[in-house]
Amino acid sequence: MSTGRAGDRIFAGAARGSGVLVLAIMAAIAVFLVWKAIPALQANKANFLTSQDWDPNATPPKFGIVQLAFGTVVSSALALLLATPVAIGIALFIAFYSPRRIASGLGYVVDLLAAVPSIVYGLWGLLVLAPNMEGVSKALNGALGWIPFFGGDSPGKNSLFTASVVLAIMILPIISSISREVFLQVPRAHVEAALALGATRWEMIRLSVLPYGRSGVIGASMLGLGRAMGETIAVAMVLTFAPGVNIHLLEDGGNTFAANIAKSFGEATATGRGALIASGLVLFVITLVVNMAARAVVARRKEFV
Repeated sequence: MSTGRAGDRIFAGAARGSGVLVLAIMAAIAVFLVWKAIPALQANKANFLTSQDWDPNATPPKFGIVQLAFGTVVSSALALLLATPVAIGIALFIAFYSPRRIASGLGYVVDLLAAVPSIVYGLWGLLVLAPNMEGVSKALNGALGWIPFFGGDSPGKNSLFTASVVLAIMILPIISSISREVFLQVPRAHVEAALALGATRWEMIRLSVLPYGRSGVIGASMLGLGRAMGETIAVAMVLTFAPGVNIHLLEDGGNTFAANIAKSFGEATATGRGALIASGLVLFVITLVVNMAARAVVARRKEFV
């Protein structure tokens, strides 16, 4: 008995220490970013939070994060909007519709997409997807041009919309894999009870599976969103830089925090590197806020766990 209690104390101490270590690492990252960013922020002659200029290597330096924040948030949100319904559909098909001998193979194929390197997605987006997106952009512009996001006079192929499609394909296996595992954890009694009461398979999914797995799907979506917000190479290869915020997502141009850091760091001066680190600090804060919001949403759905 004493050995068991000692083991419990050791495990509790290890778990507590691990949690404290994670918080300490996050705090150390934040302190490092702030320390490296302060000199550049002091030298900046533009408003860091409201300016659309990004020229930290000029004399005097002028840079702001409006365009980077807009591109990061919009492309990631659009990618999540495109990927989540498809991922949930794939997860439901593998879990409840596909024959067992096929479901495992389909699951492996979907999971393998998560192992594809970002550079491969970037090359595919640049060489295969982007050349074929111009026609899609023009069609969307013609049909939905009355919506500001799909408006504009010159829809192109290297746009935030194209980058969002690449990001959606990248985060699809993450959301699908986690959602599938969550759906498979639904108590079998719930499924059989719904079917025994005369529910169709879709009614059973709607009444028994989706409510139970809602928190897991939200968590999976937030993991995918975090991946999309931090993606670097794939977005940098697809986007064509154009200064300023452009709400017309089908037109060429746009930028994100991660892509801007990847493209600019090699040529940056000391002040320019500080500016890039400052933008990385903002991305760190945005990602942290998104994850905290996701945790809050998941915590409110515990009645189905």
